Amino acid sequence: MTKDLKAQSKRLAARLEAIPSEIVAEIKPALIASANDLANVAKALAPEDKGDLIASIEVTAPGGMTPAYAQGGGKSQAQVNQAFVTVGNPDQCHGHLVEFGTDPHKSGGQFEGTDHPGTEAQPFLLPAIRLTQDRNKRRIGRAIGKAVRNAAKSGGGDA
Repeated sequence: MTKDLKAQSKRLAARLEAIPSEIVAEIKPALIASANDLANVAKALAPEDKGDLIASIEVTAPGGMTPAYAQGGGKSQAQVNQAFVTVGNPDQCHGHLVEFGTDPHKSGGQFEGTDHPGTEAQPFLLPAIRLTQDRNKRRIGRAIGKAVRNAAKSGGGDA
């Protein structure tokens, strides 16, 4: 990360920290609704017969912890102004392989040494993002505008 980008990031973090908690609280339902919208579209687009991949698509609300998934069982905590949509869990960690496909390769594990032909990409998450981003931006923008107007009417906040 460049020095300029680090400085910008620190300034943005300070500005976000200064947002009154009342405004953040009013925006939370729009963040959750937007994440649910994205998750529902991703589930509709996911190419899974058994539903294991679909069932692994989850929403993490602001302040929540994502499920452990993918390599290393990593978890992330959503900040108060974030909602996450994750794909995968400890038993289903192949979402990225479905989304982006795989190149031909030598297999490991039980079938070690055999030639795997690779798999075609079957995107579901990136198309869901593209399909929902404008609607979600409008929803969150309206919530921010309303929250700021409400804070102005009530005389500010705790910042």
